[in-house]
Amino acid sequence: MSGEAGRRPAVPRRERGATTVADRVVAKIAAQVAREALSRFTEPTGHVPPGHRTPHVTAVVREAPERNAPEKAGGPVGGRPALGQARMRIAMELGYPSDIGAQCAAVRREVTERVAAWAGVEVSDLVVEVARLHSAHSRRTERERVR
Repeated sequence: MSGEAGRRPAVPRRERGATTVADRVVAKIAAQVAREALSRFTEPTGHVPPGHRTPHVTAVVREAPERNAPEKAGGPVGGRPALGQARMRIAMELGYPSDIGAQCAAVRREVTERVAAWAGVEVSDLVVEVARLHSAHSRRTERERVR
């Protein structure tokens, strides 16, 4: 039996079928991971209105290139070949004053690691964007200058 398997011609992945991961699945995973990463920074979150705390994620997943050579151990998904490559943009609203750099770095690091682990998709490009900063002073209704 093993001799037969060794003589079979290699069938390209497109012809034999493959697992694909939808863009919206990767986007939902990334949004959840970003929320969890931001929840560790508790000080400035009181300034962000409740409806604005969810990061907005857009993701585009491309099929992984066909590989003829065996995967290196310790690759992006623990030795398994990646199911695709994702390009993502995460837009967040943060409280101010806060450590914006640390929050963006935490989101970038955790999204990259956990999307690869959970979805089997390698993150090839990730843009973390701060769409808006909310401060306690910006909620005032009077039109006075904030110093």
